[in-house]
Amino acid sequence: MPDDSDRHLLETRIASETLCEGSFLKGRRDTVRMPDGSTSTREYIIHPGAVVVIPLLDDARVLLERQFRYPVGRVMTEFPAGKLEPGEDPLRCAQRELLEETGYTAGQWAHAGALHLAIAYSTEIIHIFFARDLRAGERHLDADEFLDVCALSDEDFAAACRQGRVTDAKTLSCALWLQNVRSGAWVLDWRPA
Repeated sequence: MPDDSDRHLLETRIASETLCEGSFLKGRRDTVRMPDGSTSTREYIIHPGAVVVIPLLDDARVLLERQFRYPVGRVMTEFPAGKLEPGEDPLRCAQRELLEETGYTAGQWAHAGALHLAIAYSTEIIHIFFARDLRAGERHLDADEFLDVCALSDEDFAAACRQGRVTDAKTLSCALWLQNVRSGAWVLDWRPA
């Protein structure tokens, strides 16, 4: 909720229409009243929300995934992530996704924060979690998931980001979190699983 000092920036919905409705995403077009009284349109995607997990291995490496992402037509390196089911608690989703995609469970979890992935055209919010005290197990991939799991040192991960081998926005945002947590600049509230 914006505070009163932001009122001069607010847009107000006048009308709304559905452009498309898939099983996962919905497209909308709203007519809005602008701060100066004029009108405009806003097209955007309704997204159910998601999580991303930064898994910290005991040997100071991080766990990542490589998978083909159809919309961009390439294999991407990214942290484990997944969408929230209706009414699902973000921590439960993070625990589920880590196990399903990597086979790992974590003894401790910390909620780092949230990020809005594409504020100009999507409602998507991604909840960022750290996981440590990892224990390896069996993956439970969805029928349509094909991915490799890999581990990188912080230095190799940072180099992959710098060299453009990691370009996924959520993973790049998590690189900032990782750097600040590792340095002690940002402190997490760790909780048992």
